[in-house]
Amino acid sequence: MRVIIVGAVAAGMSAAAKLKRMQPKYDVVVYEKTDVVSFGACGLPYFVGGFFDDASNMIARSPEKFRETGINLNVFHEVVKVDTKAKKITVRNLETNTEFEDSYDKLMIATGASSIIPPIKNVKLDNVSTLKTMEDGIKVKELLNKEENQKIAIIGAGFIGLEAVEAAKHLGKEVRVFQSDGRVLAQVFDKEITDVLEEEIKKHNVDLRLEELVSELVGETKVEKIITNKGEYEADVVIIATGVRPNTAFLKDTSIEMLPNGAIIVDEFGRTSVEDIYAAGDCATIQNIVTGKDSYVPLATGANKLGRIVGENLAGANNSFQGSLGSSCIKVMDMEAASTGMTESQAQNLGINYKAKFISDFNQTNYYPGRDKIYVKLVYDAETKIILGGQVAGFKDSVQRCNVIAAAIFGKLTTNQLGMLDLCYAPPFARTWDVLNVSGNVCK
Repeated sequence: MRVIIVGAVAAGMSAAAKLKRMQPKYDVVVYEKTDVVSFGACGLPYFVGGFFDDASNMIARSPEKFRETGINLNVFHEVVKVDTKAKKITVRNLETNTEFEDSYDKLMIATGASSIIPPIKNVKLDNVSTLKTMEDGIKVKELLNKEENQKIAIIGAGFIGLEAVEAAKHLGKEVRVFQSDGRVLAQVFDKEITDVLEEEIKKHNVDLRLEELVSELVGETKVEKIITNKGEYEADVVIIATGVRPNTAFLKDTSIEMLPNGAIIVDEFGRTSVEDIYAAGDCATIQNIVTGKDSYVPLATGANKLGRIVGENLAGANNSFQGSLGSSCIKVMDMEAASTGMTESQAQNLGINYKAKFISDFNQTNYYPGRDKIYVKLVYDAETKIILGGQVAGFKDSVQRCNVIAAAIFGKLTTNQLGMLDLCYAPPFARTWDVLNVSGNVCK
């Protein structure tokens, strides 16, 4: 059996490693267009911000380690075409600029996603970069380490954009953020939570420019100024963080079904609409546990988990992935926030008969040092009271509380059950009635 895997980052190498362990005699071939494999891009903002300096910390395993297991890993090889009927792929060797064909019995697409570059004039000026690849990270780190680069402009206030804010502030820079929407992190959090996070951002002297669209960059060779629909601003460095798009353009001539954004639609087994072709990671969909719908959620957690399932199924198993809640979290300056399941806005768009409650409380007792505000929002079925989604923001231990909500959603707990859930209590960690108990009890 010859299995070809296209892409060697999270999902691809999770699948390859699992497949080779289960079927050592299989011929497992991986093609990767860069020389960086098994790479955790989530660490990039902290790398560029100087929280750590060794880029290899973001590499889970080297190419040599994978090859030692018998995986035929080829770097600087880009797959440019797939013939699904003949079961052949066309591969370009980027070092020699030559092409060749290869045949497969089974194929996995794990090509990830690339940064979206908005239609901004002069976007290719020097000192302008995205923050998605290892190459991006090294470039941005060098730029932020230069003393003359003091004014940092960040376009986009999603996860990467706001993590880049912390990175730049950690280095003592002057930071300005441009967001075309009226809120930060609007795809993941409801307004009550983003209001709290926006206040925290501004408290750290970050110039947050909401509903402001960047149209042009100005400079001779390197960027010097940003022009928006509301004004002009000086900038020494510009970081673009406006989302990602699946790397699936090379599949345009196939019959593989995709979402409008190019994400490959897969079932719970990781199978595409074409027989013997699987996909996982940031190039593919993942099934949402709450809605049952195919969703595009480009997160490392889902990529690694579905990648592992695909590896098992390529080896001959018939294992299904239990689905995703889209659980995600972020540190915003001194605060942390997390979201899981369905937001209120998503429930509205789906026409679900729901209710929602937002509360503020404290993370622990007042007589032990470290008490801070904590905010919780629950979204739940109006009739059954089954929890559909939750969001938490605050300081110490906020994200871990959202993990409890994720487990509650997966277990189909009601708000009444959450209200009486036996959670740990001691003065340094919680109050007698934890904030999650309180939030469950107010959801009538």
